[in-house]
Amino acid sequence: MAGGNAIRGSRVGAGPMGEAERGDLADRHAVSYWCANGHQTRATFAIGPSTEIPAQWDCKRCGYPAGLDADAPPSPVRNEPYKTHLAYVKERRTDEDGTALLDEALAALRARRGG
Repeated sequence: MAGGNAIRGSRVGAGPMGEAERGDLADRHAVSYWCANGHQTRATFAIGPSTEIPAQWDCKRCGYPAGLDADAPPSPVRNEPYKTHLAYVKERRTDEDGTALLDEALAALRARRGG
């Protein structure tokens, strides 16, 4: 047996070898973003006729928003603390409304119990 395996070193379903058979790569543009902590994040974008470079990008190190201007990075987003159900209710109703609703519910409960 003289031939052996004709596709040795290649896997089944592999595409053509080399750049010429696959087409040209798109032009690329590297952009630097800076966050409020001074971290630099670089992102690479393929440049085309309708490409828009985003004004903000998330920092890879701290997660803060990063902008294109190193001297004036965007301010970090302020996270609101967890609110309880009672906090949401108090945003919608005043203490007087709550007292009136409580008195109404107690009156209905007393009426059902007969007292």
